[in-house]
Amino acid sequence: MIKKLLLAIAVALPMCAAAQTPKFGIVEVEPIFQSLPETTAAQNQITEASKKYEDEFAKLQEEFNKKYTEFQNLTKDTTTPESIKERRMQELSELDQKVQQFRATATNDLQRQQQTLMAPIQEKILTAIKAVGQENNFTFIFTNEVPAYVGTDVVDVTPLVKTKLNVK
Repeated sequence: MIKKLLLAIAVALPMCAAAQTPKFGIVEVEPIFQSLPETTAAQNQITEASKKYEDEFAKLQEEFNKKYTEFQNLTKDTTTPESIKERRMQELSELDQKVQQFRATATNDLQRQQQTLMAPIQEKILTAIKAVGQENNFTFIFTNEVPAYVGTDVVDVTPLVKTKLNVK
């Protein structure tokens, strides 16, 4: 019995000595993200593309408004046959569908563009966070989005990540 107890202590003692206190860190990703020059360049590209879509949408909207005004004037004219009025209404409906489809396509394209442009930046930040964690022996690094409580033994690694990325 004593041999078993000594054996258990002998096995457990090195494990206890090897175990270390967990080291936790937090990082604020948004300021890092905003301070990278790549972010500004990507946002400029997205803004430029958005402006082009807005211009094209304005042209389509203008065309729709013009045809709608013509249609309203046509409906006031009692001498215009119903078949012409129906055809114009059909044209308006088709143009409205075209406008809605363009809006959906533009929105999807801008979202895809944003994901494509931001993914390498997010990966760069994640790689820097992992490197800081490994270099400083952190057990976990959490993002500081909505912490309910942050103890005094948690380290803010945001400055370390910024240094790793060479940003201020």
